[in-house]
Amino acid sequence: MQTNASASTHGHGSQARKATASGWIGSALEYYDFFIYAQAAALIFPQLFFPSGNPKIAIVASLATYGVGYVARPIGAVVLGHWGDTHGRKNVLLVCMFLMGFSTMAVGLLPTYHHVGMLAPTLLVVLRLIQGFAVAGEISGASSMILEHAPFGRRGYYASFTLQGVQAGQILAAAVFLPLAYFMDDSSFNSWGWRIPFLLSALVLIAGYYIRREVEETPAFAKEDASGNVPRSPIVEAFRYNWGDMLRVVGCSLMNVIPVVATIFGAAYAVQQSYGIGFSKSVYLWIPVVGNIVAVLVIPYVGNLSDRIGRRLPIIVGALGAGLLSFAYLYAISIRNVPLAMVMSVLMWGIIYQGYNAIFPSFYPELFPTRSRVSAMAIGQNIGTTITALLPALFAYVAPPGSHNIPLTIGAITFGITVIAAVTAWSARENFRVKLSDLGEPGAVPIDKHSYETLRAQTMADAKKAVA
Repeated sequence: MQTNASASTHGHGSQARKATASGWIGSALEYYDFFIYAQAAALIFPQLFFPSGNPKIAIVASLATYGVGYVARPIGAVVLGHWGDTHGRKNVLLVCMFLMGFSTMAVGLLPTYHHVGMLAPTLLVVLRLIQGFAVAGEISGASSMILEHAPFGRRGYYASFTLQGVQAGQILAAAVFLPLAYFMDDSSFNSWGWRIPFLLSALVLIAGYYIRREVEETPAFAKEDASGNVPRSPIVEAFRYNWGDMLRVVGCSLMNVIPVVATIFGAAYAVQQSYGIGFSKSVYLWIPVVGNIVAVLVIPYVGNLSDRIGRRLPIIVGALGAGLLSFAYLYAISIRNVPLAMVMSVLMWGIIYQGYNAIFPSFYPELFPTRSRVSAMAIGQNIGTTITALLPALFAYVAPPGSHNIPLTIGAITFGITVIAAVTAWSARENFRVKLSDLGEPGAVPIDKHSYETLRAQTMADAKKAVA
């Protein structure tokens, strides 16, 4: 007969797996929407939504619309973070998904510059702002939901699936573009083929809704709600008590410079004819796809590793290593070496960067208490990513078509930013052995290493029994 303790553990583990699956699938679907825009901004929007007289201006303007989506993210973080901390993690994730789905479908229906002039890029910017607002609550909401459901000693492993879902969404985004770019001629693709990935968001929205409505609210938030401890203004509490850690999240989130280099500027540099590199769209799209496939495989192992050695060391190694590899990746593109570019993408993006990417979904929310966790993480993360999302336009400005030493220039900026992220992570406290109820509290003390390893081993054994 199953004891009450084992039954409780089984129920807790079941909810953890359900929350993790919901976070994974929801993040994959929502970031599919977000990244098809990124692919289009680098590959085709310069020709469709901006004046064609000056290729340099068209590229800078198109990449700037990618960055504009991030401008709305701090605003979305404030609104959606507040919603997640006062109405629950599940509710905010549903709101994020509906906003993202409808705005993405609308992009697929837009007229181009050739038909309506400057109204076309204006509407594009408005819809990108809505996308940015919507995505601002996704990672913080999903990470908090998974973390609060996860068993002690396994938070890094379970929370890492949030970002595994994001990488899967990027694979899906590129995979949808690949057959279109490969089988369609440029005229058809630029005329109507590019709209297909955006209109497919209707299916994404329906699937995401049915998946997310089934997940239960987290016990940590439910306890706060039942006891009447849900704050009226979690944002005020976050700034009052946790502003230092919010700044740390801003600094660490500058690591978003790596995906900017890998999938946005790298795409424009490789594909746009004005740069003179000459990679075909169908060939280049395989580079981030392969890198992301490797990342999907690596992420759970890195998350699990962080439950054993802590969060900070993998983040620091990932930041410095990925920053250094950006030089090699851009150099491979500059010499038109597709196999080398593929290898460098896998190393930089698929493996080393995951030292940060797999771990921040547990590292960030562990810095904050339940009362203001979603708000504090969302605001800090989205300010940091907003700064880096403006980089594609800056990169195109400081290293426009015709420039010399583009890999050295962009690589140096990238590495400098990753050094800032590494130093910021080093300055944070380590919380992987702190109990959920004590996270974010002044003077919270982690349990001793031996007791932690014992509890973690018991948790893993219980999980294996539940699966069996």
